[in-house]
Amino acid sequence: METRRALVTGAASGIGAACAQRLAADGVHVIAVDHDRAGLAALDGVEAVVADLSDLERLSELPTDIDILVNNAGVQQVAPIEQFPPERFSYIIRLMLEAPFRLIRQTLPHMYGAGWGRVVNISSVHGLRASPFKAAYVAAKHGLEGLSKVVALEGATHGVTSNCVNPAYVRTPLVTAQLADQAATHGLSESEVLDKVLLEPVAVKRLIEPAEVAELVAMLCGPASASITGSSFVLDGGWTAH
Repeated sequence: METRRALVTGAASGIGAACAQRLAADGVHVIAVDHDRAGLAALDGVEAVVADLSDLERLSELPTDIDILVNNAGVQQVAPIEQFPPERFSYIIRLMLEAPFRLIRQTLPHMYGAGWGRVVNISSVHGLRASPFKAAYVAAKHGLEGLSKVVALEGATHGVTSNCVNPAYVRTPLVTAQLADQAATHGLSESEVLDKVLLEPVAVKRLIEPAEVAELVAMLCGPASASITGSSFVLDGGWTAH
């Protein structure tokens, strides 16, 4: 893996940071991208690039000679559809679906030329299941699932794989920030939201750790991954077993 270059988005914290550090531990040259300069500065052994991934026209400024692309950047908004701000819906789709498409589009030529590439899309259990009050997030993740499968079909003859990783709730700033929003929406305390909303559908009653997700990402980029493509790998504590 020492000859590989990876680009990881949303890498300043949570899943993205764990993925960046895990790939770097395998000897990969990791380009960690985020708008959070301070968060990127806390990472070890990576090349930090500060960028706003929702600014689609600036994405072409990011490196394209990439062997491993991890699309992770994301945000959340919790609100009923009739109260959901349209501009926020557009922002989430732009950041979480259009930006991954553009990054894939501009890195595939290098991967095709090398005859090897790995696209890993950090989806969610919400790429496979819906929850109320998360219209934009669910729509973006469902779209990412479809995009990932198309990349898998087109890239197969070029040695490029594309897969989704689908965790349930992970102990990240994005999830902890939801507690207040969910509490207001459901009329519950934040501790009740964790037990009665976030962990209610899962059999394993705990938040997933970012390092668990990063281990699966590393596997999908490793030497045993050549025939693993077009799939969605669920780390959901039994949510989708229902």
